[in-house]
Amino acid sequence: MLQPILKRLFNYDTLGRDEACRVLMDIAGEKYNKSEVVAFMTVYLMRNVTVEELSGFRDALLEMCLRVDMSDFNTIDMCGTGGDGKNTFNISTLASLVVAGAGVKVVKHGNYGVSSSCGSSNVMEYMGYRFTGDRDTLNRQIDQAGICFLHAPLFNPAMKSIAPIRKELGVKTFFNMLGPMVNPSFPQNQLVGVFSLELARMYNYIYQQTTKNYAILHSLDGYDEVSLTSPFKAIFRSGERLMTAADLNMKTLRQEDIFGGNTIPEAAAIFTTVLDGNGTDAQNNVVLANASMAIHCVHAEKEMDICLEMARESLMSGKAKLALKRLIEA
Repeated sequence: MLQPILKRLFNYDTLGRDEACRVLMDIAGEKYNKSEVVAFMTVYLMRNVTVEELSGFRDALLEMCLRVDMSDFNTIDMCGTGGDGKNTFNISTLASLVVAGAGVKVVKHGNYGVSSSCGSSNVMEYMGYRFTGDRDTLNRQIDQAGICFLHAPLFNPAMKSIAPIRKELGVKTFFNMLGPMVNPSFPQNQLVGVFSLELARMYNYIYQQTTKNYAILHSLDGYDEVSLTSPFKAIFRSGERLMTAADLNMKTLRQEDIFGGNTIPEAAAIFTTVLDGNGTDAQNNVVLANASMAIHCVHAEKEMDICLEMARESLMSGKAKLALKRLIEA
């Protein structure tokens, strides 16, 4: 029974790392009923998760995942936590294709939207990509297209029982915080967008304990990516920077400039327009800003303006669109 732990948590106690790991593995193993699981998830809507708890939850998911060996490639994952409630178009997915078109290998970890109308898996599926867990196929995709897509449920089947509960709740939970940390290919590089400064600092602390090369992004008005609608914090292993759109020679945007629509077809239409090179300046720039951060994460020796130019060339020359075409064909 989960009740003894729930009573502790309701009394403002916290879990240690090993305990958090064990509880999540038991939840995935369906040892508790749905009401107990909902109550457990609700605790972290009422108070912040601790570093120890988040680390334990991550340990559990990595322990249970079906691993994918991509060690032949120097890869990056570009994944946001979601949960910012902003309903933007699929910026990180488009940026991933731009980065792949620029010659950087991308292993994109994604899922269906929980707190937005269209997650990365929704749009990829709509565009004709077929999810696969076959290792040979995934390696062929990243070799030929420069990118492959790991649909989270295929690689963490133990979490199958949690997905319907998350969908029913329809709000961000600690699982949003975990998504970027549990890519089953264990990429050497990670660009992650988070929905709060506090979570950015927690990620920084956790990633400092690893050998991973990383960049953590948070826009101060709440976006889990570089939105260009406000100043944003970029945290690297070497330190952190507070940046603005002007630092990238771009204009500050309005929130409505990067709205993603209310349905999957609407989001997919924006996705296609941008990929075809016909996006608005605002849409293009927000994609390029995030893509350039990813390129800089992998190639720290390159100045940001060089990374931005690489991203721009990838999008406007059609290389990003070609990456998607090759990905689907492969």
